[in-house]
Amino acid sequence: MTRTGSGAPLRLTKEEIRSELEAGSNDAAEKAHIPGLTGDELDHVLEIMTEPTRIVSVDRGKEVVMTRDGGVLKYTGCMRYAGLPLSKEQAVGIGERIVGLDTMELGHGDYSIKPCKALAFDEAHHMENAQMTSIIPLFYGAMPNLGTYYQSLGGPWPTPTDLLKEGKVRESREAQVHAAEDLERDIIYLAKIMYQSGADGFNFDTTAAAGDADFYATLNAIEQLKKETGLAVQVGMAGEMILGMHCELSYEGTRLAGLWPHQQGMLVEKAGASVFGPVVNTKTTKSVPWNLGRALAFVKVVTRAVHIPIHCNMGMGVCGVPMNEVIPADTVTRAAKAMVEIADIDGI
Repeated sequence: MTRTGSGAPLRLTKEEIRSELEAGSNDAAEKAHIPGLTGDELDHVLEIMTEPTRIVSVDRGKEVVMTRDGGVLKYTGCMRYAGLPLSKEQAVGIGERIVGLDTMELGHGDYSIKPCKALAFDEAHHMENAQMTSIIPLFYGAMPNLGTYYQSLGGPWPTPTDLLKEGKVRESREAQVHAAEDLERDIIYLAKIMYQSGADGFNFDTTAAAGDADFYATLNAIEQLKKETGLAVQVGMAGEMILGMHCELSYEGTRLAGLWPHQQGMLVEKAGASVFGPVVNTKTTKSVPWNLGRALAFVKVVTRAVHIPIHCNMGMGVCGVPMNEVIPADTVTRAAKAMVEIADIDGI
């Protein structure tokens, strides 16, 4: 028994599972021009996928670091998740002392840089309080979310997609550059306040969701933060390829549109980040073995090309995990074990 990318139970023969793993691997290899999984690697993943137990695990001594995005929001009154009547400080304690995470993260319910900026000093109080009662590294987290700077979401700049519909390509690019400048400035403002409040790091979640301009602003902000604060930075991506919304932006001589995970990671490392979180989006119409084979092929190249720790994003709908709010343990443990043993990741 395995599952579809949407989480529905699916029964396949052993031969069908191996065929799906190979097809997913070949899809990644063809699209990103990277090596697919070897025969031995496919056999190894097949063993993991066909283990008879409901959940699986790595061997003792092979455990990896567990970091978070979303952090306290997974436990508190954010009804999308547990929705428990907890303070942020209490949620940090749950992550540290009950769940056993290696790092924890503070964040606001409206989990984006622009709205968090207005609440920066309120969030700083939570950071200070949580630092007093916790031991593990405590990050502050938010999505860059460049889309919040466009007029369609209440921002100041014209929405680029609306301009493109009118054939205004130059104006669309200009709007993205202006929004990226605002985003970069707000990231620095918010991160510095968290740094002064004792934060051990800053986590950029779902980076580049709004395309190459989103990634451009984040890379520039990371570079400046590292120079001015030395703050540890974790960068989790939004997808396996950077969408070319602007198409002409570059960082350190590399055009950002169309970059695959290993290329993204090399730029994140160059900017000065401490941890990189690659993402491979799950296709809900395909099987979990297909999605996992594809994700492993992408991430295996990342761990060989990037020298900072790789903490693969393995939550809802990414890196071989089905698109479910409550993730099936049978599939997420198999995907995690495969990432550790095949792709050689440093954390999840």
